[in-house]
Amino acid sequence: MPTTLIVLAHPERRSFNGAWSDATEAAALAQGDTVLRSDLCQMGFDAAERAGHYPDWPEDTPFDPLKAQEQAAEAGTTPNEVQREIDKIRQADRIVLHFPMWWFAPPAILKGWFDRAFQHGALHDTSHRFDSGLFRGKTVLCCVTTGSDANESAHDGKEGDIRLLLWPTAYTLRYLGFDVLEPVIAHGVHGYHKGAAKERLTERLRKVLDDQARVMADFDTRPRWPFNADSDFDETGRLRPDRPSHGPFIRHNPDFDG
Repeated sequence: MPTTLIVLAHPERRSFNGAWSDATEAAALAQGDTVLRSDLCQMGFDAAERAGHYPDWPEDTPFDPLKAQEQAAEAGTTPNEVQREIDKIRQADRIVLHFPMWWFAPPAILKGWFDRAFQHGALHDTSHRFDSGLFRGKTVLCCVTTGSDANESAHDGKEGDIRLLLWPTAYTLRYLGFDVLEPVIAHGVHGYHKGAAKERLTERLRKVLDDQARVMADFDTRPRWPFNADSDFDETGRLRPDRPSHGPFIRHNPDFDG
């Protein structure tokens, strides 16, 4: 049976995000998965990469995160809190990320987890990325909440297209070789609902929690987020004219007009 790593990036364990991560755990355990967890805020994970994490880095040399990570990976001096996360990522067959969207992006602690736990020299290097990534065949699902409603988060919504806002997160995972599943998104999740609106939200979120067992049961057949293959790019790294574009981040037309 697979090993599932659940990563929660929310400062309140009693939040809906916390409850949703628990529903993921219950569903994974019920189907026989081995479950690992990283509750980043509860762990006090330090999201800021810096020279202070690497006592062996020369004080007279400007800090280079990639080189420091690579040297630590080779020397076996990776900071303990990072090594624990690397070990979990390596063990996992699938990863489920639970987080809210804040200021049109995931919380800083999740980005910091990427910055530090996706260690250069351990989980990727110049020869192992994208189609040659070390995590080919492994999958990641993002379970995301937004404060905006579904209309505001649509492709023409005032809050911006949620898929475009999530693309940097998805492409980070793609860089390591992961397959990225189509996300599950719960909209309009905030604490300012009152009266009937609050009751409707509560009922809607209860359905999300109840439905998580089906999401996990269908994990392996859930649609994948499309990305270009390495062969779609020429020797300079530009998208070949005859290859498809899957969105405005990598496109043929420099003047994207929607």
